[in-house]
Amino acid sequence: MTYLKYTFLLFAITLGLSAQKQQKPNDVTGKFFIPPMEKVGEGALLKRDFIYELDNRPEASAHASTIVETPSGLVAAFFAGPHENHPDVGIRVTHLKNNKWTYPVEVANGFHNDTLRYATWNPVLLQPKNGPLYLFYKEGPNPRDWWGMMKTSTDDGHTWTSGEKIGENEKVGHLLGPVKNKSFQLADGSILHPSSSERIEGDETFWKIHFEKSNADMKNWEVIGPIHDGIAFDAIQPSIMQMKDGRLMILARTRQGVLGQSWSDDNGQTWSDVKGIDLPNPNSGTDAVSLKDGRQLLIYNHKVRTKENRGRDLLNLAISEDGKNWKPVMTLENVESEHGYAYPAIIQTKDGLVHATYTYNRETVKHIVVDPKKLGK
Repeated sequence: MTYLKYTFLLFAITLGLSAQKQQKPNDVTGKFFIPPMEKVGEGALLKRDFIYELDNRPEASAHASTIVETPSGLVAAFFAGPHENHPDVGIRVTHLKNNKWTYPVEVANGFHNDTLRYATWNPVLLQPKNGPLYLFYKEGPNPRDWWGMMKTSTDDGHTWTSGEKIGENEKVGHLLGPVKNKSFQLADGSILHPSSSERIEGDETFWKIHFEKSNADMKNWEVIGPIHDGIAFDAIQPSIMQMKDGRLMILARTRQGVLGQSWSDDNGQTWSDVKGIDLPNPNSGTDAVSLKDGRQLLIYNHKVRTKENRGRDLLNLAISEDGKNWKPVMTLENVESEHGYAYPAIIQTKDGLVHATYTYNRETVKHIVVDPKKLGK
């Protein structure tokens, strides 16, 4: 382990011990006050329920959800199967109809023939300003060797084209598209896809963030980065936000116990080095969204991983005016479980409400609705 990684690990342990204490409702010990678990209908949380009930699961395991607003309503997707990385894992899609989610239908898998089948991973839905709905997902034996796949739908996700491989690039090998979190459409129509790679070299692991950029038709792909060397920070799975002044900012998952952050002043062509902020991260996925009022909203696990706990049994919302100073404003889950609550996705819909989905104990997916006007008040 490098000296810098060791230093960040010590910082993370200190931060994590404080975060552990803060799980108790109304405990104001440490830097952050962590609110008690939010009750539906008593504040900003308007809804919290399962996309499908535990006794009606399509598969034993579900993970890595994504959500998007289409002209006809909300669509969500996730991967499901016997367990993560099993070759029978496929991508399932569900629609919100009359305030209820339809039963998830498998729309993609890694089946090639009777003897060759790969797991599928991390779907990401994207509805550009013009054009069809896109479904990105990964296919392959593991996150070191997977590749990006893509499908399109012209009827808001009810039917899909056949999957096609995105392509390759000499900088990163297989193109992945958005690795976990939603892509960002720039003012000129081009799409910035937040991506990352996981590499093992000898006894060292290197996680590096890069971006894959395409035009609005998902053609002419280029790679930006990697934006850091993976030495001080092992960072992956960034979320893109746009600040009031037009700058872009990302927050990312790391192995150092804190969230990593980087900034761009030129629409994502160049980025500052990845540095830690004082919000914890238990080596778990996060997501964030730029709200219409100019604030940034983050969904994340306010803990770090320990030998006894993976740190995913506390799920929170935090809000920021400037992307630098963050305030936890809601606790969504705070009950110990075997696998916890993880890999969230978050968006703001045209009506101003915030919708998020997340893995619930690797058994199902939960959906929440939040009124952002009531956050941080």
